[in-house]
Amino acid sequence: VQLQASGGGLVQAGDSLRISCAASGRTLNAMGWFRRAPGKEREFVGAVYLNNGRTYYADSVKGRFTISRDNADNTMYLSMNRLKPEDTALYYCAAARLYSRHYYYESTYDYWGQGTQVTVSS
Repeated sequence: VQLQASGGGLVQAGDSLRISCAASGRTLNAMGWFRRAPGKEREFVGAVYLNNGRTYYADSVKGRFTISRDNADNTMYLSMNRLKPEDTALYYCAAARLYSRHYYYESTYDYWGQGTQVTVSS
């Protein structure tokens, strides 16, 4: 499976941005977004189970970020609204072959994209 993340950029605080992750290859069970801010460890942002569309989010982004997907194109999107400077990070998409209820663990995911940079200026 290959994951290609794209759509990052430089925006101002309060702006919106949508990043995408295109997946190619075998059938997947779930996809997720993680991010790594400068000087910090990578953290969970959100995830979606592909069979039922259920989504889950970190508390820090709940109500501002939304995950959607296009099953026909095997593409996952992360729509980010009311962006804050603390959202600045390298955003990674990830994919899991098998079901796990631990969608927030990096170890759940088998495949990772290269990351797309999101920078929010104050």
